[in-house]
Amino acid sequence: MPTKNFRMGKFDGAEKISGETLAANIEKRGGKTKHGCHTGCIIQCSQVYHDKDGKYLTTGFEYETIWGFGADLLVDNLDDIANMDRTCDEAGMDTIEMANTMAMAMEAGIIAWGDGKGVLAELAKVGTKDPLGRIYGNGTAYTAQAFGVDRVPVVKNQALPAYDPRAVKGVGVTYATTPMGADHTAGYGVCQNVLKCGGDVDGHKKEGNIEISKNLQVATAAVDSLGLCLFVAFAVLDDARGVPCMAKLVSGLIGKDYSVDELVGMGVNCLKDELDFNKRAGFTDADDQLPRFFQTELLPPHNVGWDYTAEELQAAKV
Repeated sequence: MPTKNFRMGKFDGAEKISGETLAANIEKRGGKTKHGCHTGCIIQCSQVYHDKDGKYLTTGFEYETIWGFGADLLVDNLDDIANMDRTCDEAGMDTIEMANTMAMAMEAGIIAWGDGKGVLAELAKVGTKDPLGRIYGNGTAYTAQAFGVDRVPVVKNQALPAYDPRAVKGVGVTYATTPMGADHTAGYGVCQNVLKCGGDVDGHKKEGNIEISKNLQVATAAVDSLGLCLFVAFAVLDDARGVPCMAKLVSGLIGKDYSVDELVGMGVNCLKDELDFNKRAGFTDADDQLPRFFQTELLPPHNVGWDYTAEELQAAKV
């Protein structure tokens, strides 16, 4: 769990913001521990979170959000984090980007580490004429540049999500090489590195992680292109019937046979289009790398590092 802007991999206040604490609060306050984002959803990954008075506070309160406004900022008050989530939802702000943006404000000394109320006050400035709010609204990289911060967790100017790439190298390869910038959903190496879903690849070592990232990026591009919920990917990874079932779904839609090879080819072609767009937009192989501090600092408590070269990472691209 990246902590204090990716300085550590363990947060002392983790129990206070854990999924177990989240569920206990929801049950005690009359919310919902599972909630579908649309009619017919069988996964029910969302939930409804109430405040201490039993009044609605926020929904879709995700791990990434709780990590970003919690462990990464040293905030251990779940209700404060829920208010940060709601503030972002109401203003249309991405919580991963804004949590990392607040980390830049902490690096600059504008907010003290762990000051949840201070974060809420700064977030409220976005969308107003306040000069700081205008800076924050441009995201992590812009805010870091404005404040002179050089510890900036972004790839292609997109802020990193809630897995440290040094300890979960499969998703680290994805951060570095996906055309979209740091995006865990583009090739969720956490599956094999942590969850052991669809295989078992050690996230602390280099071996095998470029391959799983590449394969997951292709599969994810296909899933996204079909408009399917990304959580079906877990079923696809853990059941040999998953990919053939997806191909049959397409066959039923278009009225003719659609093979597994064609499905995979769709994912490959999607990524090729995205990479071609990036190349024409001026991105080069040098942009397919993590920020320098990941390469120079070991991550406690396991003291693992990031040691892929930009050249090695090109093998993850189609």
